[in-house]
Amino acid sequence: MNDQEFGFETKAIRTQLERTQYLEHSVPLYLSSSFVFEDAEDMRASFTEEKDRNIYSRFSNPNTTEFVDKICKMEGAEAGYAFATGMAAVYSTFAALLNAGDHIVSASSVFGSTHALFVTYFPKWNIETSYFDINKPETIESFIKPNTKILYAESPTNPGVDVIDLELLGTIAKKHNLILIIDNCFATPYIQQPIKYGAHLVVHSATKLVDGQGRVLGGVTVGNADLIRQIYLFSRNTGPALSPFNAWILSKSLETLAVRVEKHCENALKVAEFLEAHPNVNSIKYPFLKSHPQYEIAKKQMLLGGNIIAFEIKGGIEAGRKFLDKIKLCSLSANIGDTRTIVTHPASTTHSKLSEEDQLAVGITQGLVRVSVGLETVKDVIADLEQALS
Repeated sequence: MNDQEFGFETKAIRTQLERTQYLEHSVPLYLSSSFVFEDAEDMRASFTEEKDRNIYSRFSNPNTTEFVDKICKMEGAEAGYAFATGMAAVYSTFAALLNAGDHIVSASSVFGSTHALFVTYFPKWNIETSYFDINKPETIESFIKPNTKILYAESPTNPGVDVIDLELLGTIAKKHNLILIIDNCFATPYIQQPIKYGAHLVVHSATKLVDGQGRVLGGVTVGNADLIRQIYLFSRNTGPALSPFNAWILSKSLETLAVRVEKHCENALKVAEFLEAHPNVNSIKYPFLKSHPQYEIAKKQMLLGGNIIAFEIKGGIEAGRKFLDKIKLCSLSANIGDTRTIVTHPASTTHSKLSEEDQLAVGITQGLVRVSVGLETVKDVIADLEQALS
């Protein structure tokens, strides 16, 4: 059978490096900083890229190659590059493609560190960003300038769990000759494949659901081969490469991504339904609740609703802190996508360094609580949330 005919799970499990002379069944870990050459000519041809082979693990490594190949097949991408963290992937992708004087149009609801890049660091290099309201997609084109180069969004967003129409973004990017970059971290390639809708590049923090057990950091960007080539050359020289060990862990994790995500989403929907009916919850966002403002869009482009819930607790920031203090079973952590359910109050923790104005700009209210629903028995998770809300 052709690789394209295989199902998602088969690609995740059976995309492997060639076996060594030892005929191992599970791919080994290649903990090597560098690789040797047969002779001077082999070394010359390798460095001039006449030969496609491993030279140095900052450039490539067998384990990172396998991990990237799996993500590419899952996302329908031509090529990719793996990074030490999700933010290394975000930063390096932008830095490789942008020049001084370029302009970014981005959804306003973005991860706090991405927001910091846009408003604190990129302006130092004369790169500007304009934010559009994710709830007003009809305004996107009004932000596009002659020097706009990239259109960027997360969907669903972190931490507000908003959803944007990827097909609409693809149409706008094509019309204005923009590079469309989508952060697909919350959805994973199992739930959503942005390239189908016109994305040129897809970014993931592999630290989250891709790993799924809170063990290692990692990031990856996949998509158009010509764009990835620019990202690869930038990264080869600046050094944000994923370690072989983390790549090995993440590649193994992808083998169970589908079954894990199915259960995460099943649990999350039950938790969301519980929260929606709770008297101490002002509002809730979960993509597969009919009350979500972008429910129809989510159903169109997502297989499942994901494992992240955002809800507004009555009483603002103090109520949020008290809620966290009463949590017993769930974890208080800044991570998401773990087997263990994690509860976070972004305004007082992950996004506390932002002003209240900037928090609101990225969709964070004082009473917003983010829940990353894990794989525990769901009634136990609900019981913990219920006693903390009481």
